[in-house]
Amino acid sequence: MRTWPVNEAMNTKQRRFEALVAALSTDLYRYGLWLTGDPAVSEDLVQESFLRAWRYLDDLKDEKSARAWLITILRRENARRFERKQLEMSDYQEAQILDEHSPDSETQLSHLELRRAMSQLAQDYREPLVLQVLFGYSGDEIAQILELNTNTVMTRLFRARNQLRDMLATDSPSSRRATE
Repeated sequence: MRTWPVNEAMNTKQRRFEALVAALSTDLYRYGLWLTGDPAVSEDLVQESFLRAWRYLDDLKDEKSARAWLITILRRENARRFERKQLEMSDYQEAQILDEHSPDSETQLSHLELRRAMSQLAQDYREPLVLQVLFGYSGDEIAQILELNTNTVMTRLFRARNQLRDMLATDSPSSRRATE
C-alpha cells in the first residue's frame, strides 16, 4: 500500500504537536494561572495557544525554543482577551491553587502571602518575576519573550523584588505586632 507524502507530513506534524502538548501543557497552564488567577480562563488560554501553535507549527524551527515560543503565544492570547476586566481572585480560589503537598499550614500560609503580594504588583513587574521564578528564565530569555530590552527586564525584576520585600515586611505578623 502506498502512503502519500501529504499523509506523512501530517503525521509528522501531528507527532510533533502531540509531543509539545504532552511536554508543555502543564507549564503553560501554570503560567496562564499566574497571569489570570482563574483556572477556567487559564484552560481556555492554553487551548487557544495550542490551536494557534498548531497553525504555525511549521514556523518553529528549533525545538529547544518551543517553551518560550508557546509562552509568547499564550501572552498574546491573554492580551487579546484583556479588554474584559479581570476579577480579583477570591481567598477560596487561592487556597485551591496552593500546593496540596506542602508540608504544613505555615508553609501554605507563606505561599498564600507571597501569591497575594505578587498579585498586587503591577503587571509590568509581576510578569517578568513570574517568568523568572516559575520557569527559571534568564533576563535575556525574559526580554525575548516579553519583547523588551534586557536592561528594562532587569530593572523591572529589581523593582518587583524590592516591592515584594516591602509588602511582605509590612504584612508580616511581627511587623503588625510592632505597630500595635
